[in-house]
Amino acid sequence: MSIIETGNHYLAAVKGNQPKLYQAIQEQFVQNDSWENIFLGHGRIEKRQVSTAYIELNLSPWPTVKTIIKVESERQLKYKTESSVRYYISDLTESAFEFYQRIRGYWGVENKVHYVRDVTQGEDKSRIRTKPLPQILAIARNLALNLYRDAGFDNMAQAQRKCQFSLKHIASLFRMK
Repeated sequence: MSIIETGNHYLAAVKGNQPKLYQAIQEQFVQNDSWENIFLGHGRIEKRQVSTAYIELNLSPWPTVKTIIKVESERQLKYKTESSVRYYISDLTESAFEFYQRIRGYWGVENKVHYVRDVTQGEDKSRIRTKPLPQILAIARNLALNLYRDAGFDNMAQAQRKCQFSLKHIASLFRMK
């Protein structure tokens, strides 16, 4: 059952692996609303402009598209400048600022959970494929992240290093003596 059939809303990234949809979006994008943000931090300047176009594409896999969102970002690092353009589609009709918040919220989840599980905990490198072990290990990884955060750690890699060699730190996470 699809997102549309269940009556839910969607905000989906459109990438080059969907060439017809990507080309249709680029050709039909006419800006209605725009919002810009400049962020200084982590040794760089990031500028993001979110623009929306309210349009109905009537493409077969996405018959309910009402809004195309274009995110143009530019990052000025110490020795170089990187820029990118990303497109999203949605059945919602919100302002550019509201879509900015939704997209940034998604990346917050991506950075706090998925990236940590993949890079810090090595989830994608795991060679365990036989059920139910992958599900059990996913629960264990989530438990570890929640315990680290509950203990006040902001840096999950640092928390993992500190706890992996000391029963004292692990016991303190469980509030044990």
